[in-house]
Amino acid sequence: MLFIIYLAFVSLGLPVALLGAAWPSMYPVFGVPVSFSGIVFMLIAIGTIASSLASNHLTNRFGTGRVTAVSVLVSALALFGFGFSQSFLTLCIWAVPYGLGAGGVDASINNYVALHYQSRHMSWLHGTWGIGASFGPVIMGQILSVSHNWHLGYVAVAMIQVVFAAVLVATLALWPTAREQRDFGTAKRLNLDLSEIIKLPNAWPMMVTFFCYCTLEQTTNLWASSYLVLRQGLSTKTAASLAGLFFLGITIGRFVSGFLTYKLNDTHLIWVGQTLVAIGIGLMTLPLGEAMAVAGLLFIGLGCAPMYPALLHSVPAVFGTDRSQSVIGVQMAGAYVGTCVMPAGFGLIVAQFNVALLPVFLGIVLVIMVVAHKRVVITLRTNQKGVKYVNQTNCH
Repeated sequence: MLFIIYLAFVSLGLPVALLGAAWPSMYPVFGVPVSFSGIVFMLIAIGTIASSLASNHLTNRFGTGRVTAVSVLVSALALFGFGFSQSFLTLCIWAVPYGLGAGGVDASINNYVALHYQSRHMSWLHGTWGIGASFGPVIMGQILSVSHNWHLGYVAVAMIQVVFAAVLVATLALWPTAREQRDFGTAKRLNLDLSEIIKLPNAWPMMVTFFCYCTLEQTTNLWASSYLVLRQGLSTKTAASLAGLFFLGITIGRFVSGFLTYKLNDTHLIWVGQTLVAIGIGLMTLPLGEAMAVAGLLFIGLGCAPMYPALLHSVPAVFGTDRSQSVIGVQMAGAYVGTCVMPAGFGLIVAQFNVALLPVFLGIVLVIMVVAHKRVVITLRTNQKGVKYVNQTNCH
């Protein structure tokens, strides 16, 4: 069963870095400014937010297996749409179903793993996402180097997604039914609406933490390639491949952090990640040339590696297993608001100033994240559940 879950997350990661890798080759074709990538990214995030908010209802009705299989099919269709787009407007239209597919997979599987598996499996799950995210830019970079045609890159990834979807459909019988998922555990699963969730203790600080994490990850994802081209002077083909080192760092880091969960709890993993991101931002800021900039991207990836799985895995411990599906859907929607707004917001900064401000922007976001997560930890230490969460080496 874990193999199928991991396969679904390879599928989720595969297309995630394609836009950032291909954009230096795309925007001259469409005749739009480089900052317009933020618009496409924002539309993808809107679709993801919508499906994340609907994930609790869809999972309760259809089960995680069916939601995942259909979501991957939708993602494949959207990638074909990207590949055949001849105008910026068409690209924007296909961006919404692209996001819908990603959000459906993300929210439902994350909650399933948080409830049924230990923290290390959450880290390894997101490590498989990193495998997909690392290979996406490599596929695009290789196709650009051979044919100089980014359309073919999207079509190639779409065909791989179709294969993944076929495997998921063929293995639906391995997943628990929707009724079995609803009956899991001793406590009845609560279906909370948004107004109830945001009133829970720690809801807002946790949402800000998710928001900042996704801002860090996705702004780096979208702008790393452009930063290497416009700031460091690399070619678009070289930058597309080197930007994949960010996701290579995430991939390696998540597999390593899975083993670190034997010694470190979720809170400690988040602190380690924040420290590594700070080092990476420092390397990008120093005027030491392209090698240090690329090393900085690798360190930022290594730092991002443990944070997101640890945050997700902590949700049942922080809010209770009966609330976890509702809370994860809303927390991830808040995270995708960061994905929606902040990369596009940095695009406005690029349009007015310079892409060289990327490390400064990331540094400000990191500081806000550290403060918000510290608030979560302090609040948890005031009650018995919080003490258990902070001091145990594993939540399960």
